[in-house]
Amino acid sequence: MIQVNERISIPEDELTFTASRSGGPGGQHVNKVSSKITLWFDLANSPSLSPSDKELIASRLGSRIDKDGILRVTSQTTRSQFSNRELATNRFIELLRDVLRQLQKRKKTGVSKGAKLRRLEEKKQRGLLKSRRSERVTDED
Repeated sequence: MIQVNERISIPEDELTFTASRSGGPGGQHVNKVSSKITLWFDLANSPSLSPSDKELIASRLGSRIDKDGILRVTSQTTRSQFSNRELATNRFIELLRDVLRQLQKRKKTGVSKGAKLRRLEEKKQRGLLKSRRSERVTDED
C-alpha cells in the first residue's frame, strides 16, 4: 500500500511500471539496458479515489494525463532501474499530496485608513508642486 495522505492509500497493484532505454550519460552501457522507468496510474478506473478526488487530480495534472485517464510519471535520473522506480514512486506520491492538499481561502483585505490618507496627501503635494511650476513669474524691476 502506498500512503498518499491520512485518508487515501493506493494499492501497489494499481500502479504499472515499464522500463525503456534512458538518455544521458552512461557510455556504451546506456544502449544495452533499460533503466528509464515510467509509472502508469489508471486514474479514471481507480477504486481507491473518490470521484471528487479524481476530478481534482485531472484538473490540476491535466498535462500528465492522457485521453484515457492514465497518469504518467517518468524517472531516468540514475543508471539503476530500481532507484528510478523508487524515484518515480516518490514523485507520484508527492504529486498527489500537492494536488489533494486543501488550498487556504484568501481573505479579502482592504486598504488601511492610514494608507489612504498618505496617498491623498501625496497627491495634494504633487498637485501643489505642479501648480507652482505653472504660475506666471512677473518681472517687475
